[in-house]
Amino acid sequence: MSNSSSTTTWISHSSMNDFLSCPQLYYLRNVYKDPKTKRKINIINPALALGQAVHEVLEALSTLPVEERMKISLLDKYEQVWSTLSGKKGGFHSEDEEKEYKERGRQMLQTVIDNPGPIAHKAVMLKVEDPNFPIPKFKLSVEDDIMLCGKIDWMEYVPETNSVHIIDFKTGRHEEDPGSLQLAIYCLLVKNLQKRNIHQVSYWYLDSEKEPRKMELPDLDEAKEKLLNVALRMKAARANRAFACPRNGCYSCKPFTAIIEGKAEFVEAKSYQDIYIL
Repeated sequence: MSNSSSTTTWISHSSMNDFLSCPQLYYLRNVYKDPKTKRKINIINPALALGQAVHEVLEALSTLPVEERMKISLLDKYEQVWSTLSGKKGGFHSEDEEKEYKERGRQMLQTVIDNPGPIAHKAVMLKVEDPNFPIPKFKLSVEDDIMLCGKIDWMEYVPETNSVHIIDFKTGRHEEDPGSLQLAIYCLLVKNLQKRNIHQVSYWYLDSEKEPRKMELPDLDEAKEKLLNVALRMKAARANRAFACPRNGCYSCKPFTAIIEGKAEFVEAKSYQDIYIL
């Protein structure tokens, strides 16, 4: 984030969701830093660990030549990645719980092995200017100094139309909220950071579906207006330090409050975060 001033308000799909769920959750996960370690705080749980492992295995394939991708063993790679999330590092409280989640991940990857679809086609990636912040970003509003950022799971190249197919991998059992702006955010990033048109947007529910599910292309002008509306509220909250939970302690912010109160167990320091389990 070195290319932006200290007044820049950064927004992403996850930080916006945090803010809309609870301003205190947004503060504790996105703004607060432990005064002792100077790092942010976060929580790991089995569902997050599963998602991290599957995403890491699949997203790494996009950097390989098409002809090499399916020659490597995704399940062997999965074993390697899982070893870094085993036990408490993945938020697991028992061997049986870990075994259940790990098997779910194996089944998801087996689905991709058996039905590679877009994974077997050429992929493109958005350029990243700052190696210290390897996530695509652009100024959503220069006037308001608002930066939009986000990491797209997969972009399939469509040669017939010289366009791209944006795909988001889903590892949970619940479908994305119909009102979600996630795909709109990805479309705005793609539109502003490269020249190809967007052919299609899809969610791939790896736990239940053998191929990506085509979604409706979002209206980007409407999406930008909605994003700016929320971003300006986030900017005002930061300027006024107004992060109170509207319910005086809710389901969303209580787990992070537990960390501040010393009621969570520290697991490890990972990059810029201290990771805890409850």
